[in-house]
Amino acid sequence: MTHDRTDAFASGPDRPRWWIYRGTGEELRDVTLGAVLPEPPPWRRFTGGPALSRPPSDEAETLRRLGARPSARPLSPFARREAEMVNASLLLRRPLLVTGRPGTGKSSLAYRVSRELRLGRVLRWHITSTSTLQRGLYEYDAIGRVHDTAALRAGLGPDSGGTGGPAAPAPLPEIGDYLQLGPLGTALLPWEEPRVLLIDELDKSDIDLANDLLSVFEEGSFTIPELVRARRRHPVVTVQTDDPRGEAAVAGGVVTCRAFPVVIMTSNSEREFPPAFLRRCLVLTMPEPGAEDLTHMLAAHFGDDTPPGLVGSLIERFLERSRERGGLSIDQLLNSLYLARSHDAGEPSDGVLSLADTLWHRLDGGGAEAGGAR
Repeated sequence: MTHDRTDAFASGPDRPRWWIYRGTGEELRDVTLGAVLPEPPPWRRFTGGPALSRPPSDEAETLRRLGARPSARPLSPFARREAEMVNASLLLRRPLLVTGRPGTGKSSLAYRVSRELRLGRVLRWHITSTSTLQRGLYEYDAIGRVHDTAALRAGLGPDSGGTGGPAAPAPLPEIGDYLQLGPLGTALLPWEEPRVLLIDELDKSDIDLANDLLSVFEEGSFTIPELVRARRRHPVVTVQTDDPRGEAAVAGGVVTCRAFPVVIMTSNSEREFPPAFLRRCLVLTMPEPGAEDLTHMLAAHFGDDTPPGLVGSLIERFLERSRERGGLSIDQLLNSLYLARSHDAGEPSDGVLSLADTLWHRLDGGGAEAGGAR
């Protein structure tokens, strides 16, 4: 069925017609992303298959990250720039690198995109100094398979052949039972619509990981050597995925995407990335949220029943302290409002504001004196 993009979206001066992701929190209605997303550039077309159906949802995690569904509102400069870069990433099928200081909501962008475009559960790969490309693609438990094979043969016993002669060889456990795709590997399966992949805190990785990602992003595919070696006996193997109870069939040991995933990588700007890597990514620097942005974030989590005076006073004090202390986290504001709602039903008291101040410590590990300064 063909959908008219004019009917699917309400255009406006702050929402160009070429945008698919609107940045307002409103979900796509009566249409899927596949129906409105233009064909990829010829150099970004991938042919994986057969196509997989829609992935599972994870509404509980989305609510935890974003709160209740926000109502439509005019885009601030903060949200407009974000929407522009997300849409460019969607149309060009390129990863989006989101940089900025900690606490500005970089990771939440992946959940906003997934919710608005109805793309299901976000695949999250949290990066540490020991993360490797293979761990993101898949893990193979060879030792577990060897142990289970030995236990199986021991259980059969020496006379398991049943003829008095040598026992028949015990069947090996299925290799797919010991192989699980990671978040990146799951995102590169041939989904009908793109999966959302969050690669969180990429700047904490080993210096080689960014370069290792290049070929995977360019090719849209990867090989599993353990399955390639077994492809004569097992041309198609069912493996576990990163989704809960998820499974997928892999043919010939090669995984190739069909719809390039929406890849959102975050960085706290702790180090620079190689130029070749940056050339293949779109880059968004997350700005500091203003009072209006924070008001809508709080409303999404707490609803509209919080006294405006309480919200306004906390946001004003929060922004002031954030400037003084080199940046505070949005989580710190959420925590302070939750406590304030427990203490005050109306206007905030000096005691509540003082308590909030104790929560707003510096994120760079600065001394307690800075965290408690008034």
